[in-house]
Amino acid sequence: MTTERGEVEVKDTLKGRSDEASEYVALEQLSRSPQGGFTSTVEGSTLTHEERAAKLRLVVETAEQVWG
Repeated sequence: MTTERGEVEVKDTLKGRSDEASEYVALEQLSRSPQGGFTSTVEGSTLTHEERAAKLRLVVETAEQVWG
């Protein structure tokens, strides 16, 4: 999940990435998080509070569906 752009990723795409990774590593050893945090540059994040909140909601929703 990128923190460089405000658009929210598609949940099924994130779930698919977890499925792909679980072919190599046990699902219980995987996690989901935004790429590098929200202030990964000196300038800080250009995302709005609402965009960051939407991305974090997506992380939680995806994790609940993947890991229960």
